Amino acid sequence: MTRFEQPKVAIVGAGAVGSAWTTMIVAAGWSVSLYDPDSTVLQESVAGLPDQVQRLIDLDRAHPRLSEQGLSALKEGRSLLQAVAEADWIIEAAGGDLPAKQRLLEQIEQVGRMAAVITSLSSRQPTSALAGRLRRPERLLAIHSQMPVQFIPVVEIVPGPSTDLACVEDVRFWLSLLGRTPIVVKKEITGDATRRIRGAVLRECAQLVLDGVLDAEDVDRLLADGLALRYASAGVFGSLLLGSSGNIDAVISEALAEFEDIWQDLSTWQRLPIEDQKRLIRLLEKAYPEATPAARAARDRRLQHLLVARTIETIEPDLQ
Repeated sequence: MTRFEQPKVAIVGAGAVGSAWTTMIVAAGWSVSLYDPDSTVLQESVAGLPDQVQRLIDLDRAHPRLSEQGLSALKEGRSLLQAVAEADWIIEAAGGDLPAKQRLLEQIEQVGRMAAVITSLSSRQPTSALAGRLRRPERLLAIHSQMPVQFIPVVEIVPGPSTDLACVEDVRFWLSLLGRTPIVVKKEITGDATRRIRGAVLRECAQLVLDGVLDAEDVDRLLADGLALRYASAGVFGSLLLGSSGNIDAVISEALAEFEDIWQDLSTWQRLPIEDQKRLIRLLEKAYPEATPAARAARDRRLQHLLVARTIETIEPDLQ
């Protein structure tokens, strides 16, 4: 096949992440073969897919005809060989530590097509380490997504030092066809780029709550009704530059100077002490007693509204 044809997809791992990716790809009308070594997990995932796809249809995130086409084409792999043998794109979505991932990827390579592109949904292990037992590391790359993947379109693509650039372009194109926003990470780092940003934000938010500066609910409102809206409209750097009439040199210099005192006062801990962890958990349990299905459904509706708003007008300002 060529890059511009719809690939046959195999997903290995039917847990929460694998099921979410299966839902998204099936809803696009693509052919998917889903496999999990735990038959109970696999059966539960397959049984729940029609309802998950229907939720996307109800929220205008999927077309009924394409969804029906994808559900009709869905295959339940009875073995790893059966699941991946004909796949052009194999998505490894299983859990496990690095040795377990390496063994699974090695097994996938052994039974998959030589021309297949293998992507590992792994945010903790670098691509070069994941490829440690592969004979063809040039066919492997990592991808990082955020849950719920059906509503958060950005996907980081992380090639390893041996990854064939043609594979990168294949995956980038396929993700674009699925309505994703692919971002190619230029070098391997600890964790994915999104988790690094989230980690920095989480640490300061946790400290504000622990220090009694803000309640947990107010931290979330501060972000959801403030910074998140600003960043959703134009990103971190874009919103900074669009918020000023000066040239880029002046805006950045002023912003860097403005935050110097704050940066000196920010939290720098790399591991939160156990007692503080327990205290933070108690405060969050008080603020959010239970993450109910209704609360998750409401979150998904809000995400859909944000996505619709972003598609109305894509801001690509001339910042020069």
